[in-house]
Amino acid sequence: MTMRIKTRADVDQGVAELTKLCPHMDFMVGKLEGPVPTRLRKAGFGTLLHAIVSQQVSVASAAAIWGRLEEHIDPLTPEAFLKKRAATMRKIGMSAPKERYGRALSEALVSGSLDLKSLPRLSNEDAMAHLCEVPGIGQWTAEIYLMFSLGKPDIFPAGDIALQNTYQQVAELPERPSTKEMAIIAEKWSPWRAVAARVLWTYLRQVRMQESAKNAETYP
Repeated sequence: MTMRIKTRADVDQGVAELTKLCPHMDFMVGKLEGPVPTRLRKAGFGTLLHAIVSQQVSVASAAAIWGRLEEHIDPLTPEAFLKKRAATMRKIGMSAPKERYGRALSEALVSGSLDLKSLPRLSNEDAMAHLCEVPGIGQWTAEIYLMFSLGKPDIFPAGDIALQNTYQQVAELPERPSTKEMAIIAEKWSPWRAVAARVLWTYLRQVRMQESAKNAETYP
């Protein structure tokens, strides 16, 4: 199998394998309108900072804050981030904790204590541990970075509630799986767990879009 997900063909390969491994995956893929997206993102400071900005706020709020951040800091680099004062960050919409985490990330990159270039060479566990040494980067953020910025094919964010809820619905479970239970369930999707997560998210998004369209028809 491929060591990294880099193209649509890599995702398609994972989807094909998953549909053979798991009837629930086969069911979801059969319901999808279109291919499972790659969702790849550029590796580096910007992607990690964006994850910090997006924590505990709506998608719209995160987009607004990010837009103002790019306007005030151009180019958006760790060095430039560190030069901005707290008052400017408040105007941008960065809360005190998020500013603190952004500075911790910037300082780690400038000092070299966080070496993003070394991550592809590390095991999943070691790469996760290295990222989580930085305040503000927790397990979920590290998992998402490894999945979408480094294309790691066998990462699964078992603590993601959307994934838990979707699997509960598809598998017709009486209760939502816990993080531990979801991690055990996901073992059957190895070595394509990151693609399995993409399938679950894509299926959920499609179901929500269909429900929204149905509601729109009900209320003209």
